[in-house]
Amino acid sequence: MKRLFKKILIANRGEIAIRVMRACRELGIATVAVYSDADRDAIHRRYADESIHIGAAPPSESYLKLDRIIKAASDSGAEAIHPGYGFLSERAAFPEACKAAHLAFIGPPAEAMHRLGDKLSSRALASKHGVPVTPGTGAIHDLDEARRAALEIGLPVIIKPSGGGGGIGMKVVEREEELRSALESAANQARAAFGDPTVYLEKYVHNPRHIEIQVIGDQHGHVLHLGERECSIQRRHQKILEESPSPAVTPEIRARMGKAAVTAAKAAGYANAGTVEFIFSNGEFYFLEVNARLQVEHPVTEMVTGIDIVKEQIRVAAGHRLSFHQDDVTWSGHAIEMRINAENPAKNFMPNPKRIQRWMAPAGPGVRVDSGYGPATEVPANYDSLVAKLIVYGADRAEAIGRAQRALAEFVLAGPATTIPYHRAILASPDFKAGKLSTGFIAEHPELLEDMRKYLDEVSPMDYSAVDSRRLAAAAAAVSTVMSQGQGRA
Repeated sequence: MKRLFKKILIANRGEIAIRVMRACRELGIATVAVYSDADRDAIHRRYADESIHIGAAPPSESYLKLDRIIKAASDSGAEAIHPGYGFLSERAAFPEACKAAHLAFIGPPAEAMHRLGDKLSSRALASKHGVPVTPGTGAIHDLDEARRAALEIGLPVIIKPSGGGGGIGMKVVEREEELRSALESAANQARAAFGDPTVYLEKYVHNPRHIEIQVIGDQHGHVLHLGERECSIQRRHQKILEESPSPAVTPEIRARMGKAAVTAAKAAGYANAGTVEFIFSNGEFYFLEVNARLQVEHPVTEMVTGIDIVKEQIRVAAGHRLSFHQDDVTWSGHAIEMRINAENPAKNFMPNPKRIQRWMAPAGPGVRVDSGYGPATEVPANYDSLVAKLIVYGADRAEAIGRAQRALAEFVLAGPATTIPYHRAILASPDFKAGKLSTGFIAEHPELLEDMRKYLDEVSPMDYSAVDSRRLAAAAAAVSTVMSQGQGRA
């Protein structure tokens, strides 16, 4: 039987670095962290068995420096690299560089990344193999071509960059006169973010749900799916709350979507963990793209299936076969993940990086917190605003919602503005409780901003430091009042 790796370098930071290190520790594998100037005191650096400095705070000078990461792995004696998500995780140059340096890459092969990294190529691949896609175009070269295509497809349309992700550069066009400015803006944003201005058009589906299927494959040709995640609660096309299973997906639809996802992954020669994303409307689903990496929201799938996706990633990267068959995968209960970001929802979710003054994570039955921060740690301005992922599990959706509300009320996180009160407002929404979701949920519920205000000044029952400071302030005020009254009578 093939052995596992003795040492793995994690080419990332924050909660995902610690998540991977925890899996390694349970498997008896030593870990190597990399860190920038901004992360000299970061928890992920201290959690690892050893750590290596790779550069200055900006990602372009540290976490995006592929040559430094490869050198750090080679110098440390690591046998493999886990990329986490973001940064270099979906660049085909990463597994290619690992192969050249005789290191295992814990992710898909470069060939699969090449086939899936470009949305136009992946759409064509999916369509060729019978996976449904929305009506759309190839690369758009000028305004006249865009106008003809938009009229043929039928407005509204959405303009998308062929490369990249995260919703960057996506523009919805409702009227023909909006095409010029939207096309220029999308191409400019794509060029700035991904170095490629190529864009294309798709039919825009009003109020769809965003459903994704977790897939995983080994190096022996086996590809399986682990069911769906509902990812419709988004701001600026980026997810902030995910759950599994979706309240809209029946077992029959899950089986069809799972089969389509596996078909797309196999067509690309996929191995390791990945996610096939779909839009879902009126019982029909359409292929969007493949995220060729571990997703931020993978814990909800782990909770309802009982499968540790990161451990499975490590095993298949070491040449092992998947440890289960499709018939072994079952789904039990309900899980919800809330992304706790250092952002101010009242200011259009503007990032609010600051030092964390007080911190106490919730606990109790069915509660999991993945984070790379803690008390007195700094949330740097250089990176993503994600501070923690709060994941809850319940026997059913109603219990999961109740547990999430309880856990959010317990969460002590003072310093930066966060999305905690906004999540509490979402969970209290009658539409959310009823499962009436779409990617337009946040825009369609502006009252959430007002609803969250009642939670802003609420003191968590676990925040003893805040209670004590308020008592001291009240006592000082009382003494001051007595003294001033006494002076008045003298």
